[in-house]
Amino acid sequence: MQTAPFIVIEGLEGAGKTTALGHVIDWLTERDIEFIQTREPGGTPMAEQLRELVKAIRDNEKVTAEAELLIMYASRIQLIENVIKPAQAQGKWVVGDRHDLSSRAYQGGGRGISDTLIEPIRQAVLKGFEPDLTLYLDIRPEIGLARARKRGELDRIELEQMDFFNQTRDKYLSIAQTEDKIETVDAEQKPAQVGQQIKTILSNYFDKG
Repeated sequence: MQTAPFIVIEGLEGAGKTTALGHVIDWLTERDIEFIQTREPGGTPMAEQLRELVKAIRDNEKVTAEAELLIMYASRIQLIENVIKPAQAQGKWVVGDRHDLSSRAYQGGGRGISDTLIEPIRQAVLKGFEPDLTLYLDIRPEIGLARARKRGELDRIELEQMDFFNQTRDKYLSIAQTEDKIETVDAEQKPAQVGQQIKTILSNYFDKG
């Protein structure tokens, strides 16, 4: 049975995911399409608790890269099974703030966890579930982090060194270049240009169908 589409917004801190989500929502609203919003990590009561665990700053305990990865996938599958799939089955489109590409970029690229560990976990947990379209907002880390700092206090992951974010961006770009369901958006453009690019991509993907 065909289900409603799942669209995801991805990108580094300060890339403008919230604004991009607004453009997607405007596009859906203009077409009277029913939708829900989600975020990762989080989106269910249990997943929100896992979000707090993974983002909190701890002085007395190091969060290992592997523990971080597993928490992300535990949160993700709770969201998929309890929120995303039921909404799709009801004909509601789902608009997500982050999904699996984040783990591949942040834990795979930034943390340096090998694909030989990540891929079996992905396959076992997700069982082939994936977004219909991912909009990756590309931005240089120094620009994105400068924007993020203006928002206020940073969480544990946002406080990582610049090398971490450069490696994360490199992984994002590498994956985006090889997977046809990922579209790259230049997040350093003027906001109006970003919005127009997003709406053009959405129309090319969905209006024809």
